[in-house]
Parts: sequence; C-alpha cells; structure tokens
Amino acid sequence: MLKEFRVCYTLDDDIKWGKISKTSSIQKDDVLQEILKRIERCDFFIVKGDSNPFILNTSKVRYIRIFDEKTKADHSLL
Repeated sequence: MLKEFRVCYTLDDDIKWGKISKTSSIQKDDVLQEILKRIERCDFFIVKGDSNPFILNTSKVRYIRIFDEKTKADHSLL
C-alpha cells in the first residue's frame, strides 16, 4: 500500500506544490531527509505536480513543508 505526501516548496518568488508516493511504512521525516539530500546533491530536480511535472531550481528553495494526506498533519523545515 502506498502513502501519499504533499510537499510545499516556498521559493524566493513563488510557491510550488508536489506529490510524493511512498510505501506505508515511510514517515514524513524520512521524506524530508530524502528531499534535503536531493537538494544538497542537485542544482535542479523534477517534481511531480498536480497536473504536470516541473523542474525545481534548488537554489531558490527557502522553506519546505510536508503534509501527510492521510492524517492531514504537516511537518515543516526552515
């Protein structure tokens, strides 16, 4: 079974929303760590958005907030 997370990326001049699907045993902290590692390694990466995927410039990311779709709880990082 998959668990779906919504990720809000606050950028310098925009807000972007993405979706991440993981196994049900994955927690929000695990998703956050995965995103942070990707930001650290890459200058750009592709995010699955609501309608279309988009390219995210990691140098523009200022804040990340993760919502667990099942519980509607969130986890934030400055």
